[in-house]
Amino acid sequence: MSAPSHVLIVDDDPDLLRLLAIRLEGAGYRTTAVESAEKALAALPVERPAAVVTDIRMGGMDGLALFDAIHASYPSLPVIILTAHGSIPDAVAATRRGVFGYLTKPIDPNQLLSELERAIRLGAQDALPRGGDRAFAGIVTQSSRMQELIAKARLVAPTEASIFILGESGAGKELLARAIHDASPRHERAFVAINCAAIPAELLESELFGHLRGAFSGATRDHAGLFSAADGGTLLLDEIGDMPLALQAKLLRVLQERQVRPVGATHTREIDVRVISASHHDIDAAVRAGTFREDLYYRLNVVMLRLPSLAERRDDIALLANHFLRELATRYERRLNGFAPEAMALLVAADWPGNVRQLRNVVEQAVALATTEIIPASLVAQAISHQSKQFTSLEEARRRFEHDYLVQLLKITAGNVTQASRLARRNRTEFYKLLQRHRLEPAAFKAHAR
Repeated sequence: MSAPSHVLIVDDDPDLLRLLAIRLEGAGYRTTAVESAEKALAALPVERPAAVVTDIRMGGMDGLALFDAIHASYPSLPVIILTAHGSIPDAVAATRRGVFGYLTKPIDPNQLLSELERAIRLGAQDALPRGGDRAFAGIVTQSSRMQELIAKARLVAPTEASIFILGESGAGKELLARAIHDASPRHERAFVAINCAAIPAELLESELFGHLRGAFSGATRDHAGLFSAADGGTLLLDEIGDMPLALQAKLLRVLQERQVRPVGATHTREIDVRVISASHHDIDAAVRAGTFREDLYYRLNVVMLRLPSLAERRDDIALLANHFLRELATRYERRLNGFAPEAMALLVAADWPGNVRQLRNVVEQAVALATTEIIPASLVAQAISHQSKQFTSLEEARRRFEHDYLVQLLKITAGNVTQASRLARRNRTEFYKLLQRHRLEPAAFKAHAR
């Protein structure tokens, strides 16, 4: 049985506020009742409700101003406005601004319940395929920012819209993408994920679109490619900001024509794939810099979902830490009853550059080394220190390697770009771009060689 939907009620009339709460609770809702818009805004970060019911005329901030403030941070949260001063022009103006519903006092209880039911249903509480709501159960959170993000994801999951997930490495982009797939009509077909930054550029086209035997050196058999593997399902293109420009053009053509042509083939294959893209890069900046195609970005970014970093959802740290503790204690067959208060304080205060992935690593190290049923602060401090030194994202490791590799080439060739680019098997134009990206001046290596 599903939990009752939570409704936030706002009215400066205490008698009406109490009456509304009684009626809604009698209808099976869970309510939070506050007497001002200011208190409503303070309550929202504690728990995102399924809907807001608010009076329009109140002391201080009025109902429409409250609506504007809510939608600045929670644009998918439905708001129903109540007023004793109703008129058709007011209702039209309110709904044009995005207010979900507009009811006049005295309130007809049946009309209110009907409007509220419609708001919650369209707010994606019930608008998912069977089992769809369970798809998001694996995302452990009590953060209002994450709850708003999940509400948006629930809304878009049943559609065919392309989704772009923006978030730092380790924040949970693949977990969110998989939940969207599981909540979609495609959930019975494959979910396939690829990290575009982890595949060498010369192999990425083959990995995505496939190849025929003999298409290139080492192609000893036909390979269908990930688009074909995801046919009928969902393909996650993680770290798409690292995709080479030439391949971006081919990807755009595939998305437009819904056909792929394997490397070495003269024929195309029809594909039916929903694409979810993800990146930790600022793609808008990449578009302005000319390193990411604007037309491809618009094709991929129909709906943008920005995943907050762990530092932006600190109210989730204790919840996640205890969740990982239970999961890992079972795996390691350890009897563990939790964290010491000082240990939890360290977890909540840490910087977490590696986000949720790093937190899980810290908890796993502490669980593996624990000799008592309560994990002490000393183990947590040791694990955080170790992870802070050792935890490096794939992208950062790749950048460091690329920088050191270029420095080595320039030292070997005494700053001769032609020779260095030949050794790197790259053309001069591309090699110069790499040098500019890492702010390396060939002339400095020539002077050093003297």
